[in-house]
Amino acid sequence: MTPTAGPAQGDHRATYREVLAEPRFRLLFSTRAVAITADALRITTFSVLVFSSTGSALLSAVAFGIGFIPQLFGSLLLGSLADRLPPRALITGGYALTCATALLLALVRMPVAASLGVVALVSLATPLFHGASSRLVAQSLKGDAYVLGRSLNNIAGAGAQLFGLALGGAAVAALGPRRALAVSAVLYLGCALAVRIRLPRLRAGEFGGAPGSAGGDGGAVRASLEGAGLLLRGRTVRRLMLAQWLPVALVAGAEGLIVAYAGERRFAPGWYAVLMGCLPVGMLVGDLLVGRLLRPRTRERLVVPLVALAGLPLLGFAAEPGVGVSSGLLLLSGLGYAYGLGLQRPFLDALPQDGRGQAFGLLGSGSMTLQGVGPVCLGAVAAAIGTGGAIALAGGAVALTAGWMLTWHPTPQPHPHHRYPNPAPHERLMPHDR
Repeated sequence: MTPTAGPAQGDHRATYREVLAEPRFRLLFSTRAVAITADALRITTFSVLVFSSTGSALLSAVAFGIGFIPQLFGSLLLGSLADRLPPRALITGGYALTCATALLLALVRMPVAASLGVVALVSLATPLFHGASSRLVAQSLKGDAYVLGRSLNNIAGAGAQLFGLALGGAAVAALGPRRALAVSAVLYLGCALAVRIRLPRLRAGEFGGAPGSAGGDGGAVRASLEGAGLLLRGRTVRRLMLAQWLPVALVAGAEGLIVAYAGERRFAPGWYAVLMGCLPVGMLVGDLLVGRLLRPRTRERLVVPLVALAGLPLLGFAAEPGVGVSSGLLLLSGLGYAYGLGLQRPFLDALPQDGRGQAFGLLGSGSMTLQGVGPVCLGAVAAAIGTGGAIALAGGAVALTAGWMLTWHPTPQPHPHHRYPNPAPHERLMPHDR
């Protein structure tokens, strides 16, 4: 399959139709949307299962987030394999592994600690599968088509997550938590089969790998740590990663306080769900407007204002507003999430060709980990100053992040075919497959 035509640079504005016309992207996009639905179903159902077994709200919360935090460690220790192994095998194996995990949780009555350990262990490998898929998307879509591809993934991801949460509630009510977990396993299996059958087996030169390049476990861990260090030591890449991590983590922390805020303000039952839905609705609208209507350079110029938009409305929670105002503030904050579209092309251009897979895996795993840490930290702050004050504090921190981004000065970008310096032949990192 040939990559979608389109300039890598310039102000050409792609269309969603152009992006969806690329067969490889269409396959990865559709299977990922189904997998996100399965993720939401599995995560919420597992949390319900743990709560029904233990009666512990704490363990239920741990079950909800246990698959997020270990991902960063997996990326640091194993991320180089996303560039070394064939992408079809990695992506298919990832969906098959999550299918097996869901089936194990559904069919085997393990102690809670053991089931939490299984989920955490599997999540260590998640950045490999996501890195391989992201690498293929970057190879298949060029220029603004790549940015719109990321926009489509964001939109579909938010919609699939909402659908998965609704499906989880219905499945648990109708089937019970264990059978609901089996439903998620079936969805993962469908994704694995679709990728295995429809994604061609790429030759080594097509994804950057070489036969036998995966090496042993020690070589893979060493190469992963060295590759992550080289990526994070580069000021441009490090800044762009932090810019994509920090606002999202802070807003996610504020989102984690919405239920408590609604309870403190004694809103009518059910209103917390309305408030919880405002952020993703704002995100969907923002991605559609910014991705479809604005040209690439305009998106990149609006990154800082959009980051500020994600944070400033949250300052209004210091006044502890009612339902209507709170909903409006959260919708506005969600619109600001579209800032990430303006960072996609600069981030891709800053990456070395033989480090993209690991970089994508590190970007995603770091974001997931920080989104797991953010609610915990802000929850501790809320215990001292109240939920409204903690949400406002998160918004202020996002605004400060926007101010920090204003201080950036352009730095020379690495050559797009740059390689990591002088790796040993058996440790050479290969292009990311995702």
